[in-house]
Order: sequence, then C-alpha cells, then structure tokens
Amino acid sequence: MQPGVRVCVPTASVLGLFCSGCWSKVLSLPGRSFSCFPRQMSRWNSQETLAPPPREENPRVLITGGLGQLGVGLAQMLRFDMHKFLRHLSLSKDQKSVITISMSLSRKQFGRENVILSDIKKPPPHVLSSGPFVYADVLDYKHLRELVVNHRITWLVHYSALLSAVGEANVALARKINITGLHNVLDLALENCLRLFVPSTIGAFGPSSPRDPAPDLCVQRPRTIYGVSKVHGELMGEYLHHKYGLDFRCLRYPGVISVNTSPGGGTTDYAVQIFHDALSTGHHECYLRPDTRLPMMHISDCHRATVEFMQAPECQLSLRTYNIAAMSFTPEEVAQEIRKHLPHLKVTYNPDSVRQTIADSWPVRFDDSNARRDWGWAPAFGLEELVADMLRSIRDMRTNEGLPVS
Repeated sequence: MQPGVRVCVPTASVLGLFCSGCWSKVLSLPGRSFSCFPRQMSRWNSQETLAPPPREENPRVLITGGLGQLGVGLAQMLRFDMHKFLRHLSLSKDQKSVITISMSLSRKQFGRENVILSDIKKPPPHVLSSGPFVYADVLDYKHLRELVVNHRITWLVHYSALLSAVGEANVALARKINITGLHNVLDLALENCLRLFVPSTIGAFGPSSPRDPAPDLCVQRPRTIYGVSKVHGELMGEYLHHKYGLDFRCLRYPGVISVNTSPGGGTTDYAVQIFHDALSTGHHECYLRPDTRLPMMHISDCHRATVEFMQAPECQLSLRTYNIAAMSFTPEEVAQEIRKHLPHLKVTYNPDSVRQTIADSWPVRFDDSNARRDWGWAPAFGLEELVADMLRSIRDMRTNEGLPVS
C-alpha cells in the first residue's frame, strides 16, 4: 500500500458497480433530460419503484472512440494477461513487479468478451480479431442506448473527442462531438447507473492558470474549444455526481506518448513523431520551440492510471477530477535523450503559431499529489525508460513491416 493512502471499509454499495444514491435519484428526475436535446426516457418518467439491478461479477465495459490513440491499448490491458503486456515494455524487473501487483485485480476482473470497443470507423483486422467491436456514433443517442442495454454495459469509457489543434480548425464539429456527444453519454450513464469515465486534459487549463505546477483545483479558463469542452465535461460530471449520485470519474491526462497509433492532431504530438523520424529519416522538424516544457506520460502509465482509478472504492476519492503526472520535458531534452541511442538525430525548429500559442497557455507541470494520496497513483516510466521503450518498439515495428531503420 502506498504511504498516505486512505483506508476505508468497503460497503456493499462501494463494492457494487452502482452508486448508492443514483438509482433512487434518477427515478425522481423530471421528464426531460438535462441534455440540450429533449428526449423521452421512460425510466425517468416512470413513477414505478424499481430495485437496482443485481451486482455482476465482472464489469461490462463500452469504450467510445475506441480506434483513437487510447482505446485499443486500454482494451488490450483490460482483456489480456498483464504478463504478456509487460514483456513488450523496456522496464526494470522492479518496475514490472510494481505494475503487475497493482494490476493483478484487473487480470481477474476483466475478460475478452467483457470489453467492447466502438467507433465510427472500420477497425483493422488485428483489432477486430482481438475482441468485440461495434459501430457507435456518440451523436446517435438511441443507438448508444441500445448498445448499453443489449450488451449489459456497467462501465462506460468515453474517449470520443476532437483534439486541440484539429478542434481549432473545425470548431463547429468539435463542439458537436465534444459537447453534444458528452451530453449523450452523461444521459445514458445517469439513466442506467453506469460508472462513467471521461478523460480531461492538460488543455483544460489556460493562460491564467498556475503553470508550475498546476493543481487540481484552480482557475482554468482555456482558450481552445477542446479545452472549453473538457472543462464543461468536468463540471457537468461533478454536478451530476453531487446532485444525482452519478459515479463520474475523470483524469486530466498530460501529453500521451504511444507507438501504436499515429499522431492525431494534438499539440503534444511532436513527442510521438520525433521517434518515428529518428528511426526513418534521422531528421525531425519540430513545430514547437526547443524550450517548450510540457507534462508527458507513457501510454501504459496512462492506461494503468485509468484502470486503477476506475477500480478505486468511492470512499477513497476526495475529488471527481484528478491530475495525473509522470514527467515533464522540452523538445530539446527528449532529443538529447534520443541521441544517447541515435547520435545522428538532427532536429530543426519551425514553430507553428497555432500550436505554440496553445502550448504556451498550458501548464509546465501537473501537481498530482491528490491522486497519489487518495488512490496510490505512481508512474513507472521516466524520460529514460520512455525513450528506450519507444525506440525499441518502433524499430521492431519497422523491421516487421520490412521498412528501413535509420
């Protein structure tokens, strides 16, 4: 157990998948949902007294936006044995032991058929063969509702979103997906008493926020539609938790670094592309200044934090939205670490005004002391481990695809 972690005696409501006050409070809701689109919900309108559904042994998880950077990896972590996952990471024996111990519960609790990926895109063959996949458009409330009911979903992980730079290029679409889609899953989670996870982001902070470090609770006021939509999600989820008992959980992710998916339009994507460029051409052109410091995290730490947070008993949570942190670095610092393995790497800097302005409004570091205290969060990857793992993984991937390695 991590020092300082609060210990509580789990009650039946804590151990169950359903929040203790949610069911009765949902029944007392007015006939119209809080969403900007009125819809009839028979359970909310019903005057009949219903008992909460029985607790299931295994959570049934639906992941929206599952083909983005995070969904496939989270599903793999939930579906498969952790020992197979760890064999692919460049970590010390002690670090792998820490992860194995912390994730031992999830190996027993989840299974291949209990984790359902969804998206509006066609999945590649390896995703389709790894476990259940369904089509789901977060803007189609009726179809989402059918999925939740037909698949007996108890946990919903909502990853559908347009990221920072892409969102600024298409504000109307970002508003639609990031806010209207969010309202749909909030409605569904409240109606069906789901445990709901909605990620937030470094982008939820703005120029007036404390930057070094940024605490959990402070002035935010972001200046991108992505950040605004994430603050909206944090506040809506907390409101519904306090008013109706919704089991809403949210983590503010730093920049997430992964080998498995291509950069998706985020401001921190340089920290993924630089590894690909280092092994393909030996040259990377960075769209941020060399001294632009931002918080970052290896994707396996991101997934592990998400699972551990979702499994944490409610009585250990003093907040509904937490910062999580691992490391903080600049483009020049990550380039220097890569050069320890690939001395020939050349990096040039051509700052993009949009992304640089966004990065300059974000925190330099996260204060994640509340997550460490409340539910024992601790990262496994620092910059050295991250660089070693990314280079090894990309080198293996390029070799397997018959591509040259610089």
